[in-house]
Amino acid sequence: MWPLHAAGFTTAFGAHGIAANLGGFSEDAVTSLLVLGGLLALYDGAEVVLKPVFGSLADRIGAKPVLVGGLLAFSAASALYVAAGSPGWLWAARLGQGAAASAFSPAASALVARLNPAAEHGRAFGSYGFSKSLGYTLGPLLGGLLVWAGGLALLFLVLAVLGAAVAVWAALAVPAVPPLPKQRQTLLDLARRLADRSFLAPTSALAAATAALSVGVGFLPVSGAAAGLGTVATGAAVSVLAATAAVVQPYAGRALDAGRLTTRKGLTRGLAVTAAGLFAAMLPGLAGVLVAACLIGAGTGLVTPLGFAALANATPTERLGQTMGAAELGRELGDAGGPLLVAAVASAATLACGYAALATLTAIGVIIGMAVGRRPAPGPESRPTRG
Repeated sequence: MWPLHAAGFTTAFGAHGIAANLGGFSEDAVTSLLVLGGLLALYDGAEVVLKPVFGSLADRIGAKPVLVGGLLAFSAASALYVAAGSPGWLWAARLGQGAAASAFSPAASALVARLNPAAEHGRAFGSYGFSKSLGYTLGPLLGGLLVWAGGLALLFLVLAVLGAAVAVWAALAVPAVPPLPKQRQTLLDLARRLADRSFLAPTSALAAATAALSVGVGFLPVSGAAAGLGTVATGAAVSVLAATAAVVQPYAGRALDAGRLTTRKGLTRGLAVTAAGLFAAMLPGLAGVLVAACLIGAGTGLVTPLGFAALANATPTERLGQTMGAAELGRELGDAGGPLLVAAVASAATLACGYAALATLTAIGVIIGMAVGRRPAPGPESRPTRG
């Protein structure tokens, strides 16, 4: 499992480490807001389009080759910018990184499910989520130090070495998990499976939690600055958010496996805490920022391992890659949609109204889940037996 944790850390560290420092103060930093926005969208756009594709490929040829190949491609894309030394190649490198992450991220999630028994999926995804959250937490900090020391080229060089090292580690340590035989699936069959509650409920929860997380990372510093807080204080608040999510995930996974928490109750409570955090962001001053960061981090930390464990337990083993890719697509849509909603409402009214809009939508999801989710999604109390 350790190489899979390292792969999760790599995708998170690469995504946030570069995104947070593209507009930094090095000589090769991006100075145009339009170019900065395009580079950020390019990475996420590649993931939205390609994650379901590579997830299905992992089912067809096996998850390990897709994992190792994706990590090597990530390393090559990172090295491209270092070798070219031209700002124009930054677009190609960023697109290549996004496409490569689209391959090894769902493959790693599928392997987490395949290499652990169903009764331990909560613990497995909790630990995997901790590793990714650690990457999200350290990415802006370590990335900033690297950019300060040697510009974007040094950060890309470190990512190239990291991707190659994890690829070699995975190739040597992760056991080969051959693809399983499966029945022919039509587009109608796929649509029915993805429209089933066992997929929609956890994926919607993951998308909502990711939307709140993205809004917290992007807009809480704006709230802090408006309250007169410095960059150190606002940066610490964002780190508190990511660190809280990292700490909560393993505990949530263990509680699911031990039967102390069901999937439906865990997802509902996690979304409720997340909504409370968004409402808390409306409060002025440092107190509002810190309370919002803690609650959003705790809510997303609760939702993430339970959502992925529910998906793994409700999916035929031979379709795990496809399901994880589709679920990652849902998360990416939430990652983009949350900030867009808050920004649109804030432009028409105030940032507090933007927080309120997303909090209200999240709370509506909680109410719907409580009203129609009387029969829990597959959890420790209703898990199928797998060979």
